[in-house]
Amino acid sequence: MIPLWSKRAFTDALDGENVGTLHSDITGISIDTRTLQDGDAFFAIQGERFDGHDFIQAAVKNGASVLVVARKHAGSVRRTSVPLVIVDNVLVALGKLAEAARRRSHAKIVAITGSVGKTTTKEILRHALSTVGRVHANLASFNNHWGLPLTLARLPIDADFGIFEIGMNHENEIRQLARLVEPDLVIITCIAAVHLGYFTSIETIADAKAEIFEGLKVGGTALLNADDRFFTYLAKKAQKTNVAHIVSFGEAAKADYRLLNVHLHTDCSCFKVILDGQEAMVKIGAPGYHMVQNALAVLSAGDILRADIARLSISLQNFIAGSGRGGRYKLILPSGGIFLLIDESYNANPVSMRAGLSLLANSHIGRRGRRIAVLGDMLELGSFSRKAHEKLSKPMREANVSLAFLGGQEMKYLADILRNDLQIFYRKTVADLLPLVLNEIRSGDVVMVKSSNGSGSSRLVSALLDRYKLAQS
Repeated sequence: MIPLWSKRAFTDALDGENVGTLHSDITGISIDTRTLQDGDAFFAIQGERFDGHDFIQAAVKNGASVLVVARKHAGSVRRTSVPLVIVDNVLVALGKLAEAARRRSHAKIVAITGSVGKTTTKEILRHALSTVGRVHANLASFNNHWGLPLTLARLPIDADFGIFEIGMNHENEIRQLARLVEPDLVIITCIAAVHLGYFTSIETIADAKAEIFEGLKVGGTALLNADDRFFTYLAKKAQKTNVAHIVSFGEAAKADYRLLNVHLHTDCSCFKVILDGQEAMVKIGAPGYHMVQNALAVLSAGDILRADIARLSISLQNFIAGSGRGGRYKLILPSGGIFLLIDESYNANPVSMRAGLSLLANSHIGRRGRRIAVLGDMLELGSFSRKAHEKLSKPMREANVSLAFLGGQEMKYLADILRNDLQIFYRKTVADLLPLVLNEIRSGDVVMVKSSNGSGSSRLVSALLDRYKLAQS
């Protein structure tokens, strides 16, 4: 098995002070002792809440092969039995290792950003490309100033594809990360009012997303959503950044990869597309129009990368949405009967909230069942927050929601508007909704849980999964 890093390549890349003899090659890179594996190099990063130097002994106990530490902390760890690499700044050192990983790699590199759908698009692309080669991609949403360098530093030398999600909530964050990744292909899923509390307008969000073009490899391709109202805006940004190839996907007649029609089902989606001038029928094993859009972006990317589109298309029918991003669970009630839980708890913004409610609307309810929405606050919307929450009243009505549990300060605005239209339970926090939800669920119901991650709805989902047994499919 090829090691992740040879001893020499690792120390050369960091260019630090070596203390002790590194006896073995590096099998992994870690910044968290809770997940550190035997043989990993441990980078003692100082974060906002934790300092990795406080966990040196845990790293040694768990089998770290080498410790990368800051010079100002070196005096307190020099006597450890594990060799050290002493550097001025540990996060900068991790970045140097990431740069070395990119230089040595022959993989086709894809970078994905966008206001909505970037993680799901990344996961579908990972799933599809794994049928034609060895794929490396971000774990979870490791897409920020430490997560992306960590992911890139972990890129195996023999990988065929590297997929890197890049996130941001302020301007000038994507630029540096995109230059580090230096992708062959960049994908922008769409532009929407996400993190709007940190920006003056949606246009400034588009500007921040367009920073990704600055990292694109010479001769590379930008893949844009032709249905997005910022398509032309982004295309002009790409042209000004000297992007060699600008390609589009979507329903629009001008799209290079065109979606012709869609058939949404309760547990999957089928759609017809034009790929490379030919029509094809495709099925993805996850419901929702937003999943179709993400899948179309993936097939478009696959064609640009010259992968076997037939194999990629076939693989999509086996894709299942993960926890927090549309995962579906049939759960058994103690009194008998089954209800369906749709887990959309990972994050929420005005666009994804409407997509989640559309998913709820298209879900089949059982005899005497109801559509139930359990919603928490959409965060980081700043002065736009009240209006954004109030605007959810229309998609709530259109989704034929019978019962709504609303938690959080901002959801109070929605509760006040809907109180006369449907049965509402409102509490100040999502956690306070749990006993009410448990008391109301009955056989045949479909329950969709969604909020921004910081609102805590994932804990409510976990509580439901812990309480009720999964039904056999």
